[in-house]
Amino acid sequence: MAKVFGAVVIDTDRCKGCDLCVVACPKDVLSLQGKEVNDRGYHFAYTVRPADCIGCANCAVVCPDGCIEVYRALEK
Repeated sequence: MAKVFGAVVIDTDRCKGCDLCVVACPKDVLSLQGKEVNDRGYHFAYTVRPADCIGCANCAVVCPDGCIEVYRALEK
């Protein structure tokens, strides 16, 4: 059986750190940056464990600003 894996791309300049994507991720791939802020002054989301991403796109669906894109691929 092929394994599905994903890649999350976050536009950190537009992210306002609402934490919705972090809560929506079933594999705890995302987190909010604790020390750095973007140009707008927000702690932005980033991928903590990119290898654990399953490409479900829950994070992209709940993002109110459309800052997240998810790509999926099959490992054969």
